[in-house]
Amino acid sequence: MDIGSSSHPLCEKVSSKNFVKNLFHIIIFFLLLSLPTYRIVSYQNHDTFWHLALLCELWFTFYWVLIISTKWNPVHYKTYPERLLQWRGELPSVDMFVTTADAVLEPAIMTINTVLSLLAVDYPTHKLACYVSDDGCSPIILYSLIEASKFAKLWVPFCKKHNVQVRAPFRYFYSSDDDDTSSSSDHHSTNKKYLRDFQQEWIRMKDEYEQLSCKIENALKMSVPSGLSGDFEMFVNTQRNNHPTIIKVIWENKKGVTDELPHLVYISREKRPKHTHHYKAGAMNVLTRVSGLMTNAPYMLNVDCDMFVNDPNVVLRAMCLLSGPKPLNDIAFVQFPQVFYDRLKDDPFGNQMIVIFEYMAKGIAGLQGPCYSGTGCFHSRKIIYGLSPEDTKNINCEQDEGLLIKQFGKSKEFAGAATNALKGNYITASEIRLQTISVETAYHVASCIYESGTSWGTKVGWMYGSTTEDMNTGLCIHKKGWRSAFCVPDPPAFLGCTPTNGPGSMIQQKRWATGLLEILVGRNCPIFFTIFDKLQFRQCLAYLWVLLWGFCSIPELCYSLLLAYSIITNSQLYPQSQEPTFIIPISIFVVYNLYTISEYIATGQSIKAWWNNQKMTRIISMGPWILGVIGVILKLIGISETVFEVTKKDQSTSGTISDHDDHINAGVGTFTFDESPVFVPVTTLLLVQLIALAMAFLRLKPPVRSGAGHGSGALEVFCSLWLVLCLWNILKGLFGKGKYGIPFSTIFKSAALALLFVAFCNRRNNI
Repeated sequence: MDIGSSSHPLCEKVSSKNFVKNLFHIIIFFLLLSLPTYRIVSYQNHDTFWHLALLCELWFTFYWVLIISTKWNPVHYKTYPERLLQWRGELPSVDMFVTTADAVLEPAIMTINTVLSLLAVDYPTHKLACYVSDDGCSPIILYSLIEASKFAKLWVPFCKKHNVQVRAPFRYFYSSDDDDTSSSSDHHSTNKKYLRDFQQEWIRMKDEYEQLSCKIENALKMSVPSGLSGDFEMFVNTQRNNHPTIIKVIWENKKGVTDELPHLVYISREKRPKHTHHYKAGAMNVLTRVSGLMTNAPYMLNVDCDMFVNDPNVVLRAMCLLSGPKPLNDIAFVQFPQVFYDRLKDDPFGNQMIVIFEYMAKGIAGLQGPCYSGTGCFHSRKIIYGLSPEDTKNINCEQDEGLLIKQFGKSKEFAGAATNALKGNYITASEIRLQTISVETAYHVASCIYESGTSWGTKVGWMYGSTTEDMNTGLCIHKKGWRSAFCVPDPPAFLGCTPTNGPGSMIQQKRWATGLLEILVGRNCPIFFTIFDKLQFRQCLAYLWVLLWGFCSIPELCYSLLLAYSIITNSQLYPQSQEPTFIIPISIFVVYNLYTISEYIATGQSIKAWWNNQKMTRIISMGPWILGVIGVILKLIGISETVFEVTKKDQSTSGTISDHDDHINAGVGTFTFDESPVFVPVTTLLLVQLIALAMAFLRLKPPVRSGAGHGSGALEVFCSLWLVLCLWNILKGLFGKGKYGIPFSTIFKSAALALLFVAFCNRRNNI
């Protein structure tokens, strides 16, 4: 679709390249390179541990090269949705997907708020359809959606009448931002009658929302709504991982008019114990097939259940890029950044990712396009169906029926819908009749055996083989030669929640590390795609930067243990103070930390936020990332399979996107622990460093032996002390109580491992 003109473009590419930052990149690179160079020149009179340090430092230098390549040319897109509205052509339809997997860890009221914000976006409602995937098969979710659809008939008109900007009710009614509780229609601001009427409507809407919340809360207390009768009879004798397909059309815009709600459909795909369900990727593929039968919109938005719409123009913004001028017709998906509401002050858990999205995500956007982040992303349906850029030339050719069945499955109805989507022949809004779709057909494509012998998960749809299905899917799209766009509007398009405790953050990081490594060691490795497909070289480097997150824990852990080893055995790791090269590690430490501090300050964060992120980076790399690596190794040798762990989500009803001091009370923001094994490696490392420092300060180091250089010195002790400071949360946990203390079982295991390491050092020193 060619819309917009050169004089009034729908979007523009904004570059934020910074010469000074790139100069710092180069300086840090040469400083990092100088350390292994020194080690090679000083090769003599050193033993094996010197070689290990060399390998680690070469790895750090290589990884910095990946970062430089990724950050070098940051860009993002600025869109002009008001110009799209001036276009007289017909706007394309959009299917919106919401995924939830556990009604306990992901509360129903959270899912409902996300759905309500989607139903109320500024876009022709007859062009929208919202599909909710309930992978936990909870009657509470269906009940909540039915009740929410009744509330939506009041909420959506209210939002559009008064131009409400925040359209998730829990944020609108309970936010401390006064602007959210008033109309944003400036021309009415001095009209007393309007303000009086608005206040009355506002109070009424808040009462209605509170009634909705009470209904959902009461249903949760009963566990089952309405005794599983009527609409809920289908949930009788169902289990979370053993149940038939359940599809319920909650609301249908039968007249195809703009003043009604968008279509709303509930889906819980069939699950059986003996059939692999592929976690979120499997759920997304079922949503794709069922929506392909019902509405078959050319574009699809997917969001997690905790990520509500914060900008009502978000769909229009995405269409500025996806259905815009011809120079952008190679864009496969539009990714919006993940931004979080109720951010804890100074990011105590290091999971707000502000710097990553500001510098790394924009840097990747300057290459072949940003990675797919799993939520807040608009996809082209035909590209999800496996279309490559060169296929667009032969798209109108008739395809063999057997090939279609092998690719899309045995449903002729769906194969026909997929063919129409690939050819660009979509159902018009006036032709959509959800209730006339064959129930058997819809249930068939959502069954657990439908994908057997097809290309789903390998060449079509969301890709299988990794717990990070988003990265896997985006990579397979990019390898065909497609590009993606990074759109960063102000205010943020979506707002979500992030874990607010230690175990939640650790589980999330372990899942990411595991999934990313699964891609790296699997058939979808980006190196293969660069050699044999159309993934650009620097895009490959950017993907390697992400996929190697978990693997980085190995050289980091090794290097950290070498610090303790050098002190315990009195072996030289760094240059001595009398050597000219003594300045090299000091320069690296000072320049790199000043550089990273500048990034945090430039993004409006504090030095304390920088320090919290430094601490969490060390804890994460020495804890969950290590376990992620071990999990992938066990999977490769056939001992166990990786498991998708859902992170508990908490929905706050107070505060705004800005930081609040009062969040750091009542234990919020304080690091907590449980008996998870993710805390064993990092606690072991801390104990090892404490033993090494005790030996250094108490002068218990052994004599310098042959092959140990001049012995350990001030730099080794300083670096070990710095690492202990980075592990301060773990150190406090050794003396904490209850959930704020490390369980005794974890301390016992860690102490045993630490003593084994010390014994190894002493044995090695006596050889």
